[in-house]
Amino acid sequence: MERKKFLSSLALAGVGGTIFTSCLNSEDKSQMKDTHAGFSPGFIFHSVYFWLKDGINKEEEKDFLNFFEILKKVPGIESCHIGKPAATNPRPVVDNTFSYHIMLTFANMEAITKYETHPDHLAGIDQYSKYWKKVEVKDTLLGE
Repeated sequence: MERKKFLSSLALAGVGGTIFTSCLNSEDKSQMKDTHAGFSPGFIFHSVYFWLKDGINKEEEKDFLNFFEILKKVPGIESCHIGKPAATNPRPVVDNTFSYHIMLTFANMEAITKYETHPDHLAGIDQYSKYWKKVEVKDTLLGE
């Protein structure tokens, strides 16, 4: 039980430096997961960091944000959080040079595998990759 709490805390700490807006795949907010409950073993945190190209204008940045709207609608997502770097104290271990961060959660490997190959996900990458110079994906599988 203590390990489960530790792993949940560790996973959430990895995204704690970002200011989030929440989104759900469903219009019904009653389906939102209790954020205070522990996560089950096998739960996936899919964190994606985007560095936008230098010199893009506000209109292009606004267009880029439409990418997140597409991703939010892909089936299998448990929750979605989107943010920008927080103005935390500079430290050698902190990298807040990214432009945007999206964190999606999935119940299991099957769900994230379907997401990764979903046509809307792939089409969104094709359409909006013109705006970023770098992307980093960090997936976390919660253990037992």
